[in-house]
Amino acid sequence: MEGDPLSALCTPALVVDLKKVKKNAHEMIERCQKLGVQLRPHMKTHKTLECADIMTGGSRRCIVVSTLAEATFYADHGYDDILYAYSIPFDKVEKCASLSERLDLFQVLLDHPDALEQLKKRPLRDGRQWNVWLKLDCGNGRAGVLHSDDGALRLAKAMAEARGVELKGVYAHCGNTYGCRGVTEIQEVAQETTRLTLQFMEKLKLAGITCKSSIGSTPSCSHPVKDMEKLSEVHPGNYVFYDVQQSTIGSCTLKDVAVKVLTRIIGHSPHRNQFLVDCGWSALSLDGAGKLPTGYAVIEGHPNLKLLSMTQEHGRVEPISGQLDYDKYPLGTLLTLIPYHACATAAMHPIYHVHSEGSLVGGWTPTRGW
Repeated sequence: MEGDPLSALCTPALVVDLKKVKKNAHEMIERCQKLGVQLRPHMKTHKTLECADIMTGGSRRCIVVSTLAEATFYADHGYDDILYAYSIPFDKVEKCASLSERLDLFQVLLDHPDALEQLKKRPLRDGRQWNVWLKLDCGNGRAGVLHSDDGALRLAKAMAEARGVELKGVYAHCGNTYGCRGVTEIQEVAQETTRLTLQFMEKLKLAGITCKSSIGSTPSCSHPVKDMEKLSEVHPGNYVFYDVQQSTIGSCTLKDVAVKVLTRIIGHSPHRNQFLVDCGWSALSLDGAGKLPTGYAVIEGHPNLKLLSMTQEHGRVEPISGQLDYDKYPLGTLLTLIPYHACATAAMHPIYHVHSEGSLVGGWTPTRGW
């Protein structure tokens, strides 16, 4: 209940520090204003209305989503100018059409001529046009047509010329920043992604095509380079929560992480020099593969403890060195885990317990599904 301490929660529980969320969001808004670019925050990390309102400054406009469940959820709550930033799956064209006919501005993303053909086969009602972005691969190596491929320019031209379709922009994910360590490496990748995106925009300009440009990732937008001011938009998302992964990359410090998982000690195992906690992989992501010096998470305030392994509902904790003093860790002791990956961990919880300086102030319910 509101006003209760965090210790009143049943565990495992995901807790969100409202002050840190607002600070992280405000700093990104200021960063983008200083650059002179539009911030289009990604919703995939939290998938809640309350956090979205904080990230958009209450405008309920100009967001990115990764699922149609998110798109519908935000549309149902008065959001518009929504970009579904996932190479459009053919089985979801009709749902995308419905949102395109319902909202003032619903936008989709594609990276293949066959996807464009699917849109052309499904003209929108009332003279509406499909609002489409081209997904460009500038080194991330996931979705997107390769920036240097002649097919990228051909596809952009086809999109610009297609009846019932408007090319809104070029979208590149700067996800290769996740392999960086430190600000210098982050900015080198951000610079390269920006350079390649702007280079492609020049090709479009020479072909008589004008549209927006957007790159994004939390590392690159946490430490932007000056040339990013030449872009139209940026689209980071994880920054509102941050996590241990972002701290190891150099996007933030551990003090900036706004989301944590509470767990309690439920068993002693002196014969293994371990104790058990009630947090398994159903409440904390296995992402990171336990490669941190502290295992699968950072145990706040206990630098010598390691979350060694997890089963579905149990976690095994042991000391990094030495023997456990079980008198210091009686059954029922509350521990705080800082997750390696906030997005994946948040996806496992049906409610986020929101607090201000350790006192509960409410709960956020995320949307789920695809």
